[in-house]
Amino acid sequence: MRRNKQIDVRHALALAGTFNFLSSCAQACLLPFVTLYLRQLGLTPAMTGVVMGTRHFIWLVWSPAASFLSKLYNKRRWVISGSLVSSAAVALLLLLLLPPPADVNAQENACNVSGAEAAPAQKVGGGAPVSSAPDTAPAKVRPEDADSQSNDVNSAPVSSSTSSPHTANGSSAAAGNHTDAPARNRRSETESKRSAEDDHDLTGFDFLGSLKAMDVQHQLFFLALLVVSAWAFASAPLDWTAEDGLYEYLDSADASDRHSSTGVWRLLGAACGAGGAGLLVSRLSCLLSARTPRSAAHFYCHAALSALALPVALYLPLHLNRKRDRANGLLKAVQLVRGSARALLCAVTALLAAAARAAVDDFLLWQMQDRGSSELHMGLALSLALLSQAAFPLLAGHVSKLLSPGRVLAVAAATLGVQCFYYSFLWGAWAALPAQVLSCLSGGALWWAVRVQCEDIATPGAERSVSRVYASLCLHLGGGLGSVAGGFVAQRFGLEWLFRGAAVALAAWCVCLPLLQWKTPLRRRINYSRLLAADASEVSDSESEQEKDWLDKAMDDDRGRRTHH
Repeated sequence: MRRNKQIDVRHALALAGTFNFLSSCAQACLLPFVTLYLRQLGLTPAMTGVVMGTRHFIWLVWSPAASFLSKLYNKRRWVISGSLVSSAAVALLLLLLLPPPADVNAQENACNVSGAEAAPAQKVGGGAPVSSAPDTAPAKVRPEDADSQSNDVNSAPVSSSTSSPHTANGSSAAAGNHTDAPARNRRSETESKRSAEDDHDLTGFDFLGSLKAMDVQHQLFFLALLVVSAWAFASAPLDWTAEDGLYEYLDSADASDRHSSTGVWRLLGAACGAGGAGLLVSRLSCLLSARTPRSAAHFYCHAALSALALPVALYLPLHLNRKRDRANGLLKAVQLVRGSARALLCAVTALLAAAARAAVDDFLLWQMQDRGSSELHMGLALSLALLSQAAFPLLAGHVSKLLSPGRVLAVAAATLGVQCFYYSFLWGAWAALPAQVLSCLSGGALWWAVRVQCEDIATPGAERSVSRVYASLCLHLGGGLGSVAGGFVAQRFGLEWLFRGAAVALAAWCVCLPLLQWKTPLRRRINYSRLLAADASEVSDSESEQEKDWLDKAMDDDRGRRTHH
């Protein structure tokens, strides 16, 4: 008989924790700071919101699809390794395709570790404060812009020279020079138009030809959208595929209950990545060359940490499960959520919270930059929020004794609203740090209540599927909608009113949520684990009673025989 391979659970958990730490650290080095890079390129808040929202929508669709396909063809390790390599390559490709941002030649103003004072904010659109980076230098003038400016300058005195032909000799000579210059400019414009028409004829309806006809800002927008979408496609399969393989590996050893212990390493890795990247970039202010922007260090750190996680991924414990009978587990989980009113209220709360959180993640760094914060302040603020969220399990026991999961949902959403309202009144570089401590409730408590709701409505074996439904539909769907809507609101009304609007929306929902929960009947599902334990104890008790009755009966019969004899 073939013996089963012995599984070292501690070794598997150590490898999984190391991999989760490194992969989350690599993502946190780059992802929170991408919006700053897009701002330095000159993209508007609406364009930035569309780019970041597209990333959420790609993760929503491609993460479960890639995880299912990798399981179907038993290629999980190939998918994980390929995701690490391709995400690092696409991140570096973004630096090659897009031009350097406006802060390339500003090292002389950014040698202070704590960060220089931000430039005065400029109001654009509907009052959205958009300022350059603390070390922003004047943008370089492109050749075509210089030609257009020279055309405007040369064409300005044409009317005066042509309207007064009877002038002095010097004046007439000057006038002749001015009239010759517009003529040359008209010929150059005609030749440029002809060359543009020829290029259009050559490209036809080609996408690159349409990009040439756009202005520089829209060209950068579409290039950034393409590269960020490619990066999302490359990095989306990583988390789901690794989690599924590890869970099935531990499940084969009857240790699936220890799978949740690896989640804290993701938060710790993200905290180290965000804080370390901010500190490193702030110290590299005076060390980079004039042609290298400081923001490029985020991309290099992401590529380096992804390469560091690759050897760990090669030895990551994964279970090659050839059973394909749970392909529709997500569909059953969606039906379970839809069939419970309490679960739907929890889903709506998580959806709104995810939308508000996405708007904060995309534009909080913009708000901090306008208030004089350097990337050191931003990295510390992000790390503090993640560490605060990771500390909530220490308080979960006390919170569960004081509040029900439904009330915890309302408290978490209200706390996130308070944070958003606070962000709209930032006054200095360090002003955002106190509000980040509240992420313990707005983030950690919220998803703790969601997990409790998942356990209440899930049937045996469907807990992870229900949790995936909340994490996908609520986190990524809400995140995509929040990024897109937040970008348009920030461009139309400004960053301050974006955060205030999110706070008002969350406050209104927190008022309605307890009323809706009160009207909704609370249905407790049968706890099958306790029921099985009770059945086992009852069976054992009945068996012991039967054995005792049989023994007593046998002893009585034996006494009766002895008395009879």
